Amino acid sequence: MRKYRHLLEDRFIPWAEQKGFRNIRHVSVDALRQFRQTWTDSPLYATKNLERMRAFFRFCHQAGWTKDNPAKAVKPPKVTQSPTLPFSRDEMKRIVDACDRYRGHKARMKAFVLTMRYTGLRIADAIRLSKDHVVDGRVFVRTAKTGQPVTVPVPPHVIKALNSLEADAGRYFWTGKNIRSAVSNWSRYLARIFELADVKDGHSHRFRDTCAVELLLAGASVEDVATILGNTPQVVARHYAPWVRERQERLEKLVRHSWG
Repeated sequence: MRKYRHLLEDRFIPWAEQKGFRNIRHVSVDALRQFRQTWTDSPLYATKNLERMRAFFRFCHQAGWTKDNPAKAVKPPKVTQSPTLPFSRDEMKRIVDACDRYRGHKARMKAFVLTMRYTGLRIADAIRLSKDHVVDGRVFVRTAKTGQPVTVPVPPHVIKALNSLEADAGRYFWTGKNIRSAVSNWSRYLARIFELADVKDGHSHRFRDTCAVELLLAGASVEDVATILGNTPQVVARHYAPWVRERQERLEKLVRHSWG
């Protein structure tokens, strides 16, 4: 809902008022194409926003407020995704060690890095992590479609790092105000850590990739990894195909070895 509110209330409505639209029925395909041209989003985020516009106008159409869904005729931008790679174990060690040389809050930085590595949380979700989401050595990562909570156990040193922090407003890494600014700030902090660790092409999403790949190599199924990440098994199998193959080859080697 937050992303819909930002797109519609903060962007679409002011634009429509500026263009003189007073009724949703007056918004045509051409008008939405013009609105789309004002976006400065990345291709991937623009595609997501177009999906939200289509969902909004689908609701309007079903409610009888519009004759059709003009957003359906607006083409999404071409998205070329470059898959990120997991950190090697040597890179992870250098990253964790670099936290001790960080000029800011060293303990908080290390706790954040370890949380991202061992939970697979996206950066915004890691920033939102609250104290009541860490119970008995497990971290709540999301709620499944069945309504059941999905938690992951994390190593004791991760829990120790979190417990060493003062949780402002019940959260470890965020005051609760302006998540966009928080994401920007933490991305900048991480960039400094990657620089200190001499890790090229460092990016927060690589912690998520590292978590997924290490799980696969440890024997976790594609379905289990998908459950933790909140993706579909198809997405996991496609995105982490090289490591899924490596895991399969290792299992086959173990089976052959068992023949004696």
